[in-house]
Amino acid sequence: MSRLLARTDPTQLAQQNAVVELLRVSPVADELARRFARAGHRLYLVGGSVRDALLGRLGNDLDFTTDARPPQVLKILSGWADAVWDTGIAFGTVGASRAGATLEITTFRAEVYDRVTRNPEVSFGDSIEGDLLRRDFTVNAMAVDLAEQQFVDPHDGMRALVDRVLDTPAAPEESFADDPLRMLRAARFVSQLDFTPAPRVVAAITEMAGELARITPERVQAELSKLMLGAQPRAGIELLVRTGLAEHVLPEVPAMRLEIDEHHQHKDVYHHSLVVLDQAIDLEDGEPDLVLRLAALLHDVGKPATRRFEPGGGVSFHHHEVVGAKLVRKRLRALRYSKEVVEDVAQLVYLHLRFHGYGRGEWTDSAVRRYVTDAGPLLPRLHKLVRADCTTRNRRKATALQRTYDELEARIARLAEEEDLRRVRPDLDGNEIMRLLGLPPGPMVGQAWKHLKELRLDRGPLPHDDAVAELLRWAREQGITPPGD
Repeated sequence: MSRLLARTDPTQLAQQNAVVELLRVSPVADELARRFARAGHRLYLVGGSVRDALLGRLGNDLDFTTDARPPQVLKILSGWADAVWDTGIAFGTVGASRAGATLEITTFRAEVYDRVTRNPEVSFGDSIEGDLLRRDFTVNAMAVDLAEQQFVDPHDGMRALVDRVLDTPAAPEESFADDPLRMLRAARFVSQLDFTPAPRVVAAITEMAGELARITPERVQAELSKLMLGAQPRAGIELLVRTGLAEHVLPEVPAMRLEIDEHHQHKDVYHHSLVVLDQAIDLEDGEPDLVLRLAALLHDVGKPATRRFEPGGGVSFHHHEVVGAKLVRKRLRALRYSKEVVEDVAQLVYLHLRFHGYGRGEWTDSAVRRYVTDAGPLLPRLHKLVRADCTTRNRRKATALQRTYDELEARIARLAEEEDLRRVRPDLDGNEIMRLLGLPPGPMVGQAWKHLKELRLDRGPLPHDDAVAELLRWAREQGITPPGD
């Protein structure tokens, strides 16, 4: 593959990255290309695979395009691929695996869209040039002719890649009319790859943002999640807001751009939320955390609905965490996020203000236990969100807040050692409650269990005899006569 990038215009570094990456996968690519050539067909590595190779980030998922029709592709793969699947064959795509690589081979396309539902009317093309013209962005409209080891770049995608510019092969209005999701994908590439959209792309998105309503929530959610998990989600979100696309994806975010006048000074909630997102990302340990990032971005979405101007020029947002949690549930459900993601993000939004009642350590051990219990498995994320939520420029105040939270975490750790806070349960289980009170399974047993858990949170672990005495006392107050009374 030494002749693969014979062009002289792209930077030497990009060429070297491409050579290294493509040589790494060349055994599979070369083998497959030879099989297609023997059958009289051309095979090209294409799209995101070429882009990622040039960026030095190519994985084991490889995209190819060919002049062969799907039945011919299946025949060529037979006996060579470790596995073959045809779930996308109606759209001209055949999937396969070989030697740990996942391959998608798509026949040249020349799609025509109905521009109402975005459903393509699949029409196979006859040339690589026609196939590349229908792709979303020029950086994804490059190909490598594997038989000839030639770089195919009719839309100067290499230059766009070197310059980190996001543009479309065809006019952006045409491209986005064909598939409005491409507008959201532009913001995703801004987040993932640090690209800057060309002015004509920004203008087209701004003009056509409403077209995104044609796209299913599931597809919108998939792109939004990729954006949020990118290296720079803030940049992607800012593009959505600037172009008006956010109004059709996360309208609660641009709504945080509250008007601030000289008589009612308060933080710019929108800008504050972006800073919190950046700071939360800095606190991540390991893989990007979608739940934490969504919670950081959306933690203050309840402020616009709860803003009140107070006498003397102050501004309040009472109970904005309660309103915010409701808004988050509604929005994330509309985007078809899983129940787990919806509830986790909403609970973090609901709890993010709880710490501010801690003061200078006035919480009792009971309050600390409740903080841990209410957070449950979200506690590590809550720690990060609360710390990220400190955006004051007053260094003394910021240091004091962080020191206070250090103290709270230390108290949690100490109590956890003493009481195993992650599994706070009543001192008596349901079976013992039923035996002591002579009750069958039912609501009263649940009420008794809840009462004992509240005691456990307030007073810590109780000796067994004390727990029994408290249960019997509660039962008598409820009009329950325990056996033996």
